[in-house]
Amino acid sequence: MIVTVTRTGGFAGLTTQGSLDTSAEGDADRLEAAVQALSGKDLGTGRPQPDRYVYKLEVRDAADSDATHHTVAEQDVDETTAWLLDRVLSS
Repeated sequence: MIVTVTRTGGFAGLTTQGSLDTSAEGDADRLEAAVQALSGKDLGTGRPQPDRYVYKLEVRDAADSDATHHTVAEQDVDETTAWLLDRVLSS
């Protein structure tokens, strides 16, 4: 599974992007569980607020060309999603 996160907004309005192939990671099970958990969550309004981040996630199976997309506003991020976002952006 390939997870791409794009973070936009914030005080400086910068864009940051990271991508991670979960199959190459030692914590692949935890990463994939966090991605799967996104589907069952109410990710909130997705409405941006001044000086806050907006995260766009693209999840693609390595063998499939279809992708799933999620948009999460910073104020709506829970602990598991925050860990996933930080893990992908720091890779």
